[in-house]
Amino acid sequence: MALQRMLKFVTVGKETPEKRDATARAHDFNEIYREFAASKAAEQASRCSQCGVPYCQAHCPLGNNIPDWLRLTAEGRLQEAYEISQATNTFPEICGRICPQDRLCEGNCVIEQSGHGTVTIGAVEKYITDTAWDMGWVKPIQPAVERVETVGIIGAGPGGLAAADVLRRAGVQVTVYDRNDRAGGLLTYGIPGFKLEKDVVMSRIAQLEQGGVQFVLNCNVGTDISFDAIRGKHDAVLIATGVYKTRDLDGPGANASGIVAALDYLTASNRKSFGDEVPEFDSGALNAAGKRVVVIGGGDTAMDCVRTAIRQGATSVKCLYRRDRANMPGSQREVQNAEEEGVEFVWLAAPCGFAGEPVQSVRVQKMRLGAPDKTGRQSPELIEGADYDEPADLVIKALGFEPEDLPGQWATPALETTRWGTVKADFGTHATSLPGVFAVGDIVRGASLVVWAIRDGREAGTSILTWLTQPAQAAAE
Repeated sequence: MALQRMLKFVTVGKETPEKRDATARAHDFNEIYREFAASKAAEQASRCSQCGVPYCQAHCPLGNNIPDWLRLTAEGRLQEAYEISQATNTFPEICGRICPQDRLCEGNCVIEQSGHGTVTIGAVEKYITDTAWDMGWVKPIQPAVERVETVGIIGAGPGGLAAADVLRRAGVQVTVYDRNDRAGGLLTYGIPGFKLEKDVVMSRIAQLEQGGVQFVLNCNVGTDISFDAIRGKHDAVLIATGVYKTRDLDGPGANASGIVAALDYLTASNRKSFGDEVPEFDSGALNAAGKRVVVIGGGDTAMDCVRTAIRQGATSVKCLYRRDRANMPGSQREVQNAEEEGVEFVWLAAPCGFAGEPVQSVRVQKMRLGAPDKTGRQSPELIEGADYDEPADLVIKALGFEPEDLPGQWATPALETTRWGTVKADFGTHATSLPGVFAVGDIVRGASLVVWAIRDGREAGTSILTWLTQPAQAAAE
């Protein structure tokens, strides 16, 4: 009986939630996709083929049980769909908004491969969880038994918060330390509101607080409190700091004013959305209004920057990327959204210098794609004599992020790192070289996706619970 509601991909076409008009949405920071209506969510969920081997689930870092919650949605059993969804995903309302589904679940949908158009998994996931919040199905954590053990988590981003959720559900006392004045990490300050409205993040943080997670904010480990002090206060520690050090540009004039880091730029914009005073924005240093903006990079952070600059009222916004469209790392859906909003992409182009103080132009080298590198991607090669100058009043560096020197900053040389500077941790247990210290997310992987940080945090939470029981077991023996 249940399957009669499914397998409708042959007769029902793919539909995504309606997008707000590009001209209108380019003037505000509200999310651009409208919500599915209940009937439309059920209809689109019914397109799922209920595969025997669900590739959507296999290609989800969290292993979300997607076919089951699609079937429950098609049957109108939304609360059960939410329970299945949140069983494997700490923040489904966030993943439904910002996961690159075109590269993960939807990109591997069987009916997409057969030419019928993918099931709109991300939009249905968002609909299920938004409904759960509206209906009051999302409850504060209530552990069955409180435990005496305490865990300190350094970093209130998705990895740290996912681990906090797992540990609190088991009754462990959890304290999260973060350098910012609000929890959430990049979810709060790095991702613009048009992709992830901030009340979505704040609601989840409030739910964790109501469940007993303690937050110590404006706390810079290594300055305000030592790492050793945190280890001394807790039975175990989780490092979930992320990577925030911006990769720098080379070439003459690279230190000119008007050349800014992507995260500084996005943070200033997000702080304004909270109503904070942001002197760097008000002075114009981190504000694109009335400026010719050039963003350098081709990842999702670059897409966030170009689309933010449009909304701030830039005169023009251009994105330089050294490879072509097919080889860029960012979401193709985000590129399309940016183009609709007025961003111009300049493919096969890389900066080699800057003129003016403050910056007035970028010297651009034209490139072509040559032989594949060790990753299989074609390497960009310089075309001699094809340089030109691109006028610019604001240049935003979105070249990726590198880890900070945590052993040096925290005076903890015994914390082992890799040759890339990331913390060395076991990929199964997430244990580091220090007893009782674990690490997750970008500080281990390098800059990656939010969904991978959530997976790491959930796994680490389980590993920490196992580790906490070992001393008690040893004493009993």
